[in-house]
Amino acid sequence: MRTYLLGASLLILWLTLVSWKTTAVPEKLSDYGFFAGNLANQQPAADVVPYTLNTPLFSDYAEKLRFVKLPPGQSVTYTDTAVLNFPVGTTLIKTFYYPHDFRDPTKGRQLLETRLLVHQPGGWKALTYVWNSDQTDALLEVAGETKTVQYVDGQGSTRQHAYMIPNLNQCKGCHNRQEVMTPIGPSVRQLNGNLVYAGAASEENQLLHWQRTGMLTGMPALADCPRTPVWSKPETGSLNDRARAWLDINCAHCHNPQGPAMTSGLNLSYRETNPTALGILKTPVAAGRGSGGHAFDIVPGNPDESILIYRLHSTDPGDMMPELGRKTVHTESLELLRNWIKAMK
Repeated sequence: MRTYLLGASLLILWLTLVSWKTTAVPEKLSDYGFFAGNLANQQPAADVVPYTLNTPLFSDYAEKLRFVKLPPGQSVTYTDTAVLNFPVGTTLIKTFYYPHDFRDPTKGRQLLETRLLVHQPGGWKALTYVWNSDQTDALLEVAGETKTVQYVDGQGSTRQHAYMIPNLNQCKGCHNRQEVMTPIGPSVRQLNGNLVYAGAASEENQLLHWQRTGMLTGMPALADCPRTPVWSKPETGSLNDRARAWLDINCAHCHNPQGPAMTSGLNLSYRETNPTALGILKTPVAAGRGSGGHAFDIVPGNPDESILIYRLHSTDPGDMMPELGRKTVHTESLELLRNWIKAMK
């Protein structure tokens, strides 16, 4: 059975390669004109707008630069129930990089990949561009790649580990909902935070900036807009809210009633109110050895007996969660989640 699935996966990837070769897709990131001047500086062109998320997805400690390019004359309609519904012609741009020294940004950085989500008439399409060693451009890559990264972390320790660049079919593993590819991050809740824009003397709320520049329509008063807390900043939300925010962005794109992991019965979305669906005293459907020998997804007051903690702590490909996008353990968020479960009555 495993051989059959591997063969089917390779066939799908080969068909994808053939499809891209017969479609007019730029071979270089520079061909798009998203950035002005030196491409590595990631200075957005006039029609490209940077954005950030309050609580982003963890990707082996990689930092990310995010941008959006809307089609000329078009905007996004406000909704606070899901990711924004961007018009056809939109491109979401995300560059992954590591500072050489997390304590000192002036020491430079290594750009690894730039991922695009392009909203075409037939739906969203994912493209990945891998940066060359000279950091002068990024080239289209559909088959995926693994790179070794080395950097000094925030505590002054030198770290080295593998960094995985997914192939195009693996992108679907997180972005598909009911077999339809969709963005994950840019929702009103996540965008409701401040950012310093080029040429500005101070921070501006992103939603207000989008409204002021005509990018966002139908927005109510800012005080009525939901806001995701920053998972690592207690001043932005309660322990429960920050833990739920981290689970929402890192897990709920699969663990929701329309996601690839819908059959698990686990819903880690921020809005979920059913304790069982959230995993509290819920038995796993088919975790296998991924349960770590534990009986419940979450055991209130006991993180060490909770499958959720076991799988987030594991780096075994057969046990760990998320299955894609990480090779390391996010120790800081793991501590947050352990404290969250300890506080449960």
